[in-house]
Amino acid sequence: MIAASIPSKVTVGGHAVRLARTATLYHAPAHINGLRLVCAAAQSHAAPRYFSTTSRTQLRDFFPKRETVHIQTTPAAWPHHGYTMEEMKAVVPAHRKPEGLVDWAAWKVVRMARFWMDLATGMQRSQQVDKKNPTTAVAAEKPLTEAQWLIRFVFLESIAGVPGMVGGMLRHLNSLRRMKRDNGWIETLLEESYNERMHLLTFMKMCEPGWFMKTMIIIAQGVFFNAMFATYLVAPKVTHRFVGYLEEEAVHTYTRAIKEIEDGSLPKWSDPDFQIPDIAVQYWKMPEGHRTMKDLIMYIRADEAVHRGVNHTLSNLNQNEDPNPFVSDFKDRETPKPALKSAGYERSEVI
Repeated sequence: MIAASIPSKVTVGGHAVRLARTATLYHAPAHINGLRLVCAAAQSHAAPRYFSTTSRTQLRDFFPKRETVHIQTTPAAWPHHGYTMEEMKAVVPAHRKPEGLVDWAAWKVVRMARFWMDLATGMQRSQQVDKKNPTTAVAAEKPLTEAQWLIRFVFLESIAGVPGMVGGMLRHLNSLRRMKRDNGWIETLLEESYNERMHLLTFMKMCEPGWFMKTMIIIAQGVFFNAMFATYLVAPKVTHRFVGYLEEEAVHTYTRAIKEIEDGSLPKWSDPDFQIPDIAVQYWKMPEGHRTMKDLIMYIRADEAVHRGVNHTLSNLNQNEDPNPFVSDFKDRETPKPALKSAGYERSEVI
């Protein structure tokens, strides 16, 4: 029996609100700068919905299992290829130094987006890392709370699934117009988008965004989609470089979360009884004994490292003629593995 809990709020610096103390790992309400979340367990249990802005009759979230007469389950359209523990541990934050004005502009736009995200999610100055090494430094004076991390994860993944879909869609239409093969780019971009959405669905099993956050996501997605659409039409190389820098930030974010779990700063996620969502176990085929919150974030970080290497590499290629090296068979070597190639492969290395 899970004991009932009474949430308590502590305002810090007018920005962040700590997770409410609770006797259960399954529900912990939090308000952070107007963003409302209800943290939940990997498995939905009957309990009050704190701070919800949606009536119970309209709330169809938390992805309840839908029973059908004939269908038992629907497998992932793109089954995950999996990682070894050694591969996941080898992923580290890294930064590709901008080369030229275009790269510099893409990097600065990403950094500006990161600044506004930090501001919107109530990150205090003491919670920020070394500003001189913002994409590689992971130590801060003060850790984030579980609620702050969930807000960042949900917002990040709701946006990160856009570029791959936009790029794949435009290349698909281009292939139809030109009546020419795309040489494997479309599948990789769409799979990237699908993978990012699986990240979001996993975190959505742990929290319920309120109306304010949902509104912000709608606005951000609308602006981001149209910006990606216009940019990819006229300058796909720039778009891939931008996404590569964006994925650098994602790798940094998840690396810092892992460090704070290891440091014991996130006690709920460090608790051995904390359950991660079944959707994650099935998608990543997580083995027994490696189904903690830390393990989950390591899988997601490895995915982001792959996207980082892929997009930096695609930016280095001829957008109209070169095949996608990550789905190609090579004459004299194995297919490149982008997870540990943080700056991407240069064209001379793979074409």
